[in-house]
Amino acid sequence: MSRVLIVGAGLTGSLCACLLRRELADRVQIVVWEKSRGAGGRMSTSRSPSNMSCTADLGAQYITSTPYYSKIHKSFYEELLQHDILKPLEATMEGMMLKDEASINYVTPSGMSSIVKHYLRESAGAEVFFGHHVTHVSRRGSGWEVCRKEGVPEQFDVVVLTMPVPQILQLQGDIGSLLKDSERQKLEAVSYSSRFALGLFYKAGVQISVPWAAKYISNNPCIRYIAIDDKKRNLVSDKFGPSVVVHTSVPFGLQHVEKTLEEMQPVILQELQKLMPELPEPENIKCQKWRYSQVTGSVADCPGQITLLSEPLLVCGGDAFTHSNFDGCVESALKVFQVLKSSL
Repeated sequence: MSRVLIVGAGLTGSLCACLLRRELADRVQIVVWEKSRGAGGRMSTSRSPSNMSCTADLGAQYITSTPYYSKIHKSFYEELLQHDILKPLEATMEGMMLKDEASINYVTPSGMSSIVKHYLRESAGAEVFFGHHVTHVSRRGSGWEVCRKEGVPEQFDVVVLTMPVPQILQLQGDIGSLLKDSERQKLEAVSYSSRFALGLFYKAGVQISVPWAAKYISNNPCIRYIAIDDKKRNLVSDKFGPSVVVHTSVPFGLQHVEKTLEEMQPVILQELQKLMPELPEPENIKCQKWRYSQVTGSVADCPGQITLLSEPLLVCGGDAFTHSNFDGCVESALKVFQVLKSSL
């Protein structure tokens, strides 16, 4: 039985674990290491420290399914709809622009991380560890030795890396020597947008009276998007208060990406006050920096994945090898799985 390590518990990593469990359970021992405290990656859902039922999606906001992907990824959409993880987006979204009028938008009533958590549940038997920050990947005989910031090195037969490409390139060990010059150039050419996000959490009973659930802002140098997140997800309840999500524009994010959250939170709040002067004082605020928000330039000529070594197997996947949305991650997970299936 092969011991497979998946680095990253975002959508690509969690779906890889699920596919392995469903089709190769008798051949693999699945281990997932995630450096954060919880699953989701850029599909994270944050909770108010004062009321865990008050949640906000600080990363991805909704899923847009084009006619093409509705067809080829039909089984994935049907599964998530059947489990009530996805629901059609029915709330008013001001300023939203669809490239294809036939596309369908979905929201996640329990938050975007519920998709990732579903796939991790479906990989039952996989060992999932949070707070495991990988630092070294080194070849040891017929397998891999993987080190993290804290803890002893562990041995694996197969390693799958699904974190952002710059983090892959920062890994120590044998990654650098395994990369061909052409592969390194492709990986180094990957580009990402950056942005900051704010989550504002309110006490039960607070009213935020605006005619929309989310709004795209076109004339502010800082803020690009605001959502009354519980309203967007049709979650309004008297048991918890509303939550507001604010995303900065990409130019603003890139300009200030090296600044701290403590520096940027008051700046964003000041701009928000200009746009929504009647907004009540929140009970709690969370500020998030997305250094690697969305892929703006993917890896060339490597659809879905890149295999850095066949024996022992080392594969890289994620949205950097496709595109930054649900279907891009599904596409990458399927490509990675095909490589694993043919090798194990």
